[in-house]
Amino acid sequence: MITESLKASELHKVDPVFGQVSFDNHEQIVFCNDKDTGLKAIIGIHNTVLGPALGGTRMWKYTNEWEALNDVLRLSRGMTYKSAISGLNLGGGKAVIIGDSKVDKTPEMIAKFGQYVNSLSGKYITAEDVGTTTADMDLIRKHTEHVTGISEAIGGSGNPSPVTAYGVYMGMKAAAKYKFGTDNLDGKRVLVQGIGHVGETLVDYLTAEGAKVIISDINEERLKEIGNKYGAKIFAGDDLYGADVDIYAPCALGATINDDTIAKLKAQVIAGAANNQLANEIKHGQMLKDRGILYAPDFLINAGGIINVYAEIVKYDKAEAMRKTENIYNTTLEIFDYADANNITTHEAAFKIAQNRIDLRKKELVK
Repeated sequence: MITESLKASELHKVDPVFGQVSFDNHEQIVFCNDKDTGLKAIIGIHNTVLGPALGGTRMWKYTNEWEALNDVLRLSRGMTYKSAISGLNLGGGKAVIIGDSKVDKTPEMIAKFGQYVNSLSGKYITAEDVGTTTADMDLIRKHTEHVTGISEAIGGSGNPSPVTAYGVYMGMKAAAKYKFGTDNLDGKRVLVQGIGHVGETLVDYLTAEGAKVIISDINEERLKEIGNKYGAKIFAGDDLYGADVDIYAPCALGATINDDTIAKLKAQVIAGAANNQLANEIKHGQMLKDRGILYAPDFLINAGGIINVYAEIVKYDKAEAMRKTENIYNTTLEIFDYADANNITTHEAAFKIAQNRIDLRKKELVK
């Protein structure tokens, strides 16, 4: 018998999938590898109680495969609760492709990924996300019907980013109403971190309402472009999280709300498009509550995108998608009231309501 002594830093690798904290009872995880195209992808299917698992495909240059696995697990789990809280008959899933979308992505790779999606026979439905485009979804559509967010020209709902941004805007206005007594954002200082497709559209909404918008992004050229286009101020300080603003809108990658940043925050409201904004949902949700910072749960207010692509499945039009997305305003206020009434964090309130819907459906299925 051979025994091996493991260092503490290596213990998490003993159970790399089921032992991950973010695994959280995923139903299925699919590892996709194709030597010819260079495809290395992971599809996470968290829960299908309410319906097929729908979630976008993200292509990102991860530091390592552990990081990619953790990301897909956290993202697919988030999609479960995003669909549940939005009243959609969908489960939660997500996919990640490991690689730099600007360098590594090829039509052959995307086509092969579409074939992997098709092999799941509809249990997972893909869509656009960071690093993938509507054109990619159109290509995937040639290999599987289990894809949404395809071009309007071929009967799809198109790029979901504008609708995602509208939902975030509605959630932000609801948070402002709750915190400041008015949902009028005129004169409010809003820091938008990450100005991709969703972030830019959010900047557009905010600027049109008269908010004082400050923008931050790792892409300097993009910053100048958006700053000039909307008259937004580019953040120039050393400490982004200590910026003197009313509202912080994280619209890039997740986990920006953590032990280090919470102590620095001057913003009284957090409302953004990024997924998994809280590095630790329980701990950091409570820390925000203790500091009196109002957090609009990310999986609630960034649900506009999935509401939009859901239209392709149930066949409602763009106007109905926008109406459903606008209702995020009312749902956000209800979540805040529920959290206050039960003395719990806003994240916990949203999670409880979403989980209750899943549990009720599960009971119906076993009858």
